[in-house]
Amino acid sequence: MLSGKSCYIQETHYDILSVKEDATHEEIRTCYRFAILNSHPDKLANASETSPSHNGSEERFFKVQKAWEILSNPRSRALYDSELRSSRQDVVTAEDISLEDMMVEDGGDMIELFYQCRCGDYFSVDSLELGKMGYPLLRDGSKISLLRGDALPASAVLPCGSCSLKVRLLINSDICVTIDDNM
Repeated sequence: MLSGKSCYIQETHYDILSVKEDATHEEIRTCYRFAILNSHPDKLANASETSPSHNGSEERFFKVQKAWEILSNPRSRALYDSELRSSRQDVVTAEDISLEDMMVEDGGDMIELFYQCRCGDYFSVDSLELGKMGYPLLRDGSKISLLRGDALPASAVLPCGSCSLKVRLLINSDICVTIDDNM
């Protein structure tokens, strides 16, 4: 397997609540309730006060609350979505690539996609990272395809494992890539 940095993707309020960016208010509310119950300090009171995991849980609780504050209000959500789109477009990348441009390595439980950088190292993303972003990969024999409910294109910025270059991975719903068994 290739080693290197993971995706250059900032955790969004959608990530914190584990919902897609096009989720309905009801879906966001349901995921908020689940997340807040699982990170509430009262529920975690049995944990030691000095435990690092307890401090992390408290931080997670506040992140969940903040995400709900922003995403539950239509005006603040629209402003947040606008800022999120803008921040994604502001990143300077060496080039735009698609899943079809990437080489595929099947690791059994996980599929890794990679693209060679000018420096000789790789830009990479795996099926778990894509799944967390809301773009799960489906495997059908030697072919993989992207499972996406909507047809809207999306993108993710991938850093090189060694140098400072980044590429923008353009994600479209109609992509099908063949796994090379010789790798």
